Order: sequence, then structure tokens, then C-alpha cells
Amino acid sequence: MKGTDRNLSLSPFYVLEDNPSQNLSMYKKNYKDESPFIVSECDKMITEESSLVKQQRIHTTEMQFSCLKCGKLFKRKQHLEIHERTHTGEKPYPCSECGKCFTQKSHLVQHLRTHTGENPFPCPECGKCFSHKSNLDIHLRIHTGEKPFSCPECEKCFTEKSTLVKHQRIHTGERPFSCPECEKCFTEKSTLVKHLKIHTGERPFSCSECGVFFKRKSHLADHQRTHTGEKPFSCPECGKCFIQKSNLVNHQKIHSGKKPFSCPECEKCFIEKSTLVNHQRIHTGEKPFPCPE
Repeated sequence: MKGTDRNLSLSPFYVLEDNPSQNLSMYKKNYKDESPFIVSECDKMITEESSLVKQQRIHTTEMQFSCLKCGKLFKRKQHLEIHERTHTGEKPYPCSECGKCFTQKSHLVQHLRTHTGENPFPCPECGKCFSHKSNLDIHLRIHTGEKPFSCPECEKCFTEKSTLVKHQRIHTGERPFSCPECEKCFTEKSTLVKHLKIHTGERPFSCSECGVFFKRKSHLADHQRTHTGEKPFSCPECGKCFIQKSNLVNHQKIHSGKKPFSCPECEKCFIEKSTLVNHQRIHTGEKPFPCPE
């Protein structure tokens, strides 16, 4: 019996036509052996009828399980059940170490590696190890140069879809993360988290040498160089070195002659914005620093 493109064959005697449940019952009646069912699309061998039906849905467009909340369709009931947790908020898989809960068991397994330190996915190029296979796949693009996600506006390409989504906000002007304190909006959640420390006064990063606290880890790293003397940012023109990259950028304007900050009163131009601010006090007469004596 010749099957269609979607047929599943029962090796070695039978081809499953478009009605799998009917044909399976006929097969059960006529054949008593234990030969596995072979899926003709992928040659996968399956011994149970329920598993065969699930595998068939992978090769068809059948989407018979729908979400009652949003109408989204799924091929498998278990996928629908996982999706429904996004509506109910149910997170049935708690971490035994920290109590954090997850909607899927696979997410819990991945999370547990943050406690165990397990990184089972090594890079074949450089040996760097990762806790998630998806992170390894993204990392490999550093070696291959692959950037599969391109911006339809400017054609700039990215290694990760999430980076493309953030980039596109430059074009759309979207700022979906707003501060509950001052309503200032941001393109990235991480920027909002940093901003919130302005309101809370939180300074979680302390210098082990002098005990000074900082709001951001990057600011602490810059500060620690005042103790170590490290100046990792060097000018390619004159070789002068700097503690911070921003200082190097300002310095390079000396070589380029670029003075991007101009005074609206007299049109005098300056390399740095702070110098422009000081200059403008000549026009305004502002004297903001009183003598304490």
C-alpha cells in the first residue's frame, strides 16, 4: 500500500495512511509481533501507539490544543499546559537551594547549575564552558562570525535576536521600561535597574582597599585602578594612557581637533561638555560655589 507524504510506516509490513488511529487498530488485529513503528519522515522507531501519534504531529501542521485564554494553538497537550502557566502564574518547580520557582522542569535543571557551578557545554574552539547549550550556540558565532539577525531598517546584523530587539528601539523610539519614581523611560531593563539606585541611594559595590561604595560595578572597577595604577586605555596617536575609556575619548579630540560642544551665546566651542558648562557661567553670572568661611 503506497502512502502519502505524511504517512507513517509500520515496519516491515504496513504503511500508515491518513487515519492513524483506524489503521493502528487494524494492524493490532492482524499482526501480533512486537516490531516497532517506523516514522517514514525521520526513520524514528517507536514502540507505543501514543508516542507514534505525538511524533506524527511533529511532521504535520496539526495544532489541535488551543489556549482558552488567548487562543494560541499547540501540537501537544503538554506544551499547552506549560503555556497556560503564563496566564495562571503557576510555577510548580521550586529550587531546593534558593526557593526560586519555575514553570518548566527544564528551566529548573538549568538554574540548578548556577548553584553547582556545572558547565557541561564546552566550546570546541576555545574550551570555554557554558551551563546552557543555547549560550554555547550564541558563543560559537564569535568564532564563525555569523550574525543571523539583521535590522530591516539599517541592515545592521547581530548574533542574538534579543540584541536585535533592543537595537530596533533606536528606530522606533520605544522605551518600554519606566521608572515608578520619576516616570523616566528606558530601552533596556538593565538601564532601569541602574537608574533606580539614584532614588534608593543604594551603593552595593565597595572598594576592598578604601571602603568607598559605588552604585555600579563598572564605577568600582574604574576606581580600583587608582589603587593599582592600571591604565588600560592608550591613545593610538601619542601613547598616553588613561584609567577610563571616556577619558581616552575626550583626549582623542585633541588630535582630531573636534570640539562638539558650542556655546549658544558666543559660539565658542569646547572639547568637553563640562568645560562648556563652566564657560556659560561667564554669560549667566552664576557663581554656584560659595566660600564656607
